[in-house]
Amino acid sequence: FKRRHSKLINSSRLLYQEYSDVVLNKAIQSQKRVDSFAEDLESSFPSSPRLRRKVLSPQDSYLQRLSVSSTASLWQDIPMIRGSRILLNMSRDEQKLQEAKFELIMSEASYLRSLNVAVDHFQRSAELQAMLTNQERQWLFSRLHDVRDVSASFLFDLEEKFEEDMFTFHVCDVALKHAPEFRRVYLPYVTNQTYQEQTFQRLLNGNAGFQQVLERLESDPVCQRLSLKSFLILPFQRITRLKLLLQNILKRTRPGSEEEVQATQAYDALEKLIKDCNENVQRMKSTEELIYLSQKIEFECKIFPLISQSRRLVKCGELTALDFNTLSPKWKVTTRPIYLHLFNDCLLLSRPKEGGRFVVFDHAAFSDVRGEKCEMKLHGTNKNVFRLFLLQNYQGKRVEFLFRTETHSEKLRWISALAPPRGELDLLECPDAPQVQCIKSYKARENDELALEKADIIMVMQYSNDGWMEGVKLSDRERGWFPSEYVELISSKQARQKNLKEEQRVKNAKQQVFCKK
Repeated sequence: FKRRHSKLINSSRLLYQEYSDVVLNKAIQSQKRVDSFAEDLESSFPSSPRLRRKVLSPQDSYLQRLSVSSTASLWQDIPMIRGSRILLNMSRDEQKLQEAKFELIMSEASYLRSLNVAVDHFQRSAELQAMLTNQERQWLFSRLHDVRDVSASFLFDLEEKFEEDMFTFHVCDVALKHAPEFRRVYLPYVTNQTYQEQTFQRLLNGNAGFQQVLERLESDPVCQRLSLKSFLILPFQRITRLKLLLQNILKRTRPGSEEEVQATQAYDALEKLIKDCNENVQRMKSTEELIYLSQKIEFECKIFPLISQSRRLVKCGELTALDFNTLSPKWKVTTRPIYLHLFNDCLLLSRPKEGGRFVVFDHAAFSDVRGEKCEMKLHGTNKNVFRLFLLQNYQGKRVEFLFRTETHSEKLRWISALAPPRGELDLLECPDAPQVQCIKSYKARENDELALEKADIIMVMQYSNDGWMEGVKLSDRERGWFPSEYVELISSKQARQKNLKEEQRVKNAKQQVFCKK
């Protein structure tokens, strides 16, 4: 693969990690502001906090302008654009569409710059290579050089489009053309995530030579004080961000236009790729969990094989079962610990033993399990309680349990996890549902949690009294729990309605494009 030189790669001094962070911070601010044209452009396509703008004469080329520009230059600030009649004759929506497309190009340039550091400075470091076995190199860096080459080719084609016509350039046809290459490199890279994380942690904890070399490499000015780990996770972040950038362009295209069709097809290709990536990661994680559990679990009831390709762990944890002695005049309550392993197709109930082992005494199919709030008023510590019904256990009997959790959120999370599968939520049927915006990225720690990135908009389905929310991300309809300190409430009804209409716009475009085929 012959790498071609990008004219935009040095248009900003910032690496993608900081570029992306600044852009997302400004996107958060834009949600809070009045939707006026000037404010919208200023907040969505920010200038860098580190760099001061320098006044250039109109004769300066757009490349000169970009080379001293800020984090994400505005398309309309390019001198050739800024002083033109074409810009003045454009509608507000047309200008915003071009800005959204220009943001995709500039962000790809910043991304490629970071990938160059990841490959040339880290992956190809002779010192670092000497610390790693061939297998460790493969697990740690995977096909990062292929990801870099695909990004370089993509950016080159984007730049060519831009130079052909700076006023009405297109990018979605380019993204659609490169979609097969994205799939070729991103799917194996993202699927390798589990091995990458495990290898990195093992080397960091058990290889002193690796730690020393890594510290020297990370202290080099070329890294801008960023860690190797921040470079390794860039492809995961970029593929998701690219989908959102295409979505933003799609929302602004003219309905029924060829550009809308191309934007819809490119967005759909990225959406399917991300879904496949997530499913691959989840499948590998689930298989490892099942293998580990099969070594820790024994059955005192009817045995069934635990390891299955389609089985995945939804939620697990130790709860306190409450048993009432009805013969006692005061209904004496006794307690016992029971560990639940909830899978997508069954529920196991176990007695926990020493050494993290479990003895399964009952199990049921997921379709025969129900969790319900308990209206019974209990005194003392028995506050967060819910009922668990096995409509038919392994013996064909109906069984009921009363469980207590440590927190209110755990109680709600178990009831939600035990609920029957839900169909896709129709957002327009929930116009009054609260919405929040993510202000700080959150990495899901348990299987029923929702990973969040800055600027994500989430429709809230329920709250707990100890700081947790269950919600649905508008961008991909993913559902799960997250801590409330990572989000801010969107108080404006107009802003909430606008968010719903934009998501519906994407859905309608997909129906129009793919129903015609």
